[in-house]
Amino acid sequence: MNSKAKLIAAFFGVALLAAGAAGGAMWYLAPGQAGKAGATEAPKKAPEKKPTKYVTLDKVIVMLRRAPNEAAAHYLSVDLVLATTVEQEKQAKEHLPLLRSIVVSALSTHTLAEANAMTVDQYAALLNQTFNANYEKENHEKPFSEVMIGKLIIE
Repeated sequence: MNSKAKLIAAFFGVALLAAGAAGGAMWYLAPGQAGKAGATEAPKKAPEKKPTKYVTLDKVIVMLRRAPNEAAAHYLSVDLVLATTVEQEKQAKEHLPLLRSIVVSALSTHTLAEANAMTVDQYAALLNQTFNANYEKENHEKPFSEVMIGKLIIE
């Protein structure tokens, strides 16, 4: 064999070894193989046994506060989705008029600029905090676990 052929064979051998080592490393560190390779993971939580029911509170219309230099009235319309359990679904539906008034009270303090600056997640967080505070103040059990925004329109 001439020296050029030996050099090419050596490069080919090194490349083959490097590819094999890289493949072995990927197999060892793959997420599906982590438990088999001896890596420790926190045990996954079992899925919740109680099925979640969703109750809607549609078309809550709120007149936004006017800014000092505004003449036109602006409105916000929001549809809420309450996550509850089968056992608490009836009670959650009975509380819808109360929840509507709490939403109007909480959101009517905002101007158009403030309302436009908020994200959907910020609205949901604000309403969840408001509902938690109201139920705690009244010393009642909240018949739902979370409030989500189904639809939000600001005009």
